[in-house]
Amino acid sequence: MSSNKIVVTGGTGFLGKAVCQKLKKDKHNTVIQLKGKQQWDLTNQKHVDYLYQEHKPDTIVHLAARVGGIGANKENPGLFIYENLAMGMNLIETARRYGKLQKFVMVGTVCAYPKFTPIPFKEDEIWNGYPEETNAPYGIAKKTLMEMLIAYEKQYGLNCTNLIPVNMYGPHDNFNPEVSHVIPAIILKIDKAIDNNEKEIKLWGTGNASREFLYVDDCASAICRSVDIDTTPYPINIGTGSEYKISSLATKIADMMNYKGSVVFNENGLDGQPRRCLDTSRAYKVLGFQAQTGLTRGLHDTISWYYKNKDKFIDYLHNIQ
Repeated sequence: MSSNKIVVTGGTGFLGKAVCQKLKKDKHNTVIQLKGKQQWDLTNQKHVDYLYQEHKPDTIVHLAARVGGIGANKENPGLFIYENLAMGMNLIETARRYGKLQKFVMVGTVCAYPKFTPIPFKEDEIWNGYPEETNAPYGIAKKTLMEMLIAYEKQYGLNCTNLIPVNMYGPHDNFNPEVSHVIPAIILKIDKAIDNNEKEIKLWGTGNASREFLYVDDCASAICRSVDIDTTPYPINIGTGSEYKISSLATKIADMMNYKGSVVFNENGLDGQPRRCLDTSRAYKVLGFQAQTGLTRGLHDTISWYYKNKDKFIDYLHNIQ
């Protein structure tokens, strides 16, 4: 399957930059890299109608999302469920009415899985329980959109792919402590502790939760493969198949940044979902995808990029708790 014009929502974001770079490298004819809400408010149906009329896409890769860490999810449940649902529903319904779309690629979230999903997470388990409470609104919004695509494929023949990536990290990640995920948050805290000669850092949660981490360029490769490969609308996990305790991750980052102090966790803190690790066999079978970047190399690239761009994050360092 070949796409002449690909619109990438959230194209200037963390994942969007990597996807657009990869799509252009793969010599797709035209890649339209949508900027954020200040240019295209996808929660506004009129903006979405105009998007299709203006760009006449052959493929939509939907990456735009209202996202954040545990704290942001806990403080903004209404905002997170509304904006994520509204963006996806507008784009999918307009694709149906537009009638010329070759492919709709939906990128969901591992937060959609039930809180106590058996390890490794299999795609068929996604509706077998309620998500972890702090990020349930976000997760439910995303898997509702996944189900919407399945329904639209059945009723209207809309060609689509549903991808479920795990926690991503890498260069260009979001280091704003109000919305950042675990790896950039830890890097910021350790760097501040080094600058201030602090003998310990205190991190969110107990450290006992586990996560699987996917390098952003690997995720971009999987998404780009899905553009050109015919799939069913049913979800496909995108990950590495390996999990790490947050305590071990923090120690690893501290060692790589040459921090000599102690890493302390809050035994009464919120961990979010207890464990996350995906069964990635469907991704290999359907997309021929297998992650290529190990955690050590990925962290090295992320930390190096952070130091090269540290001046952009000075305000964050001053305000971080």
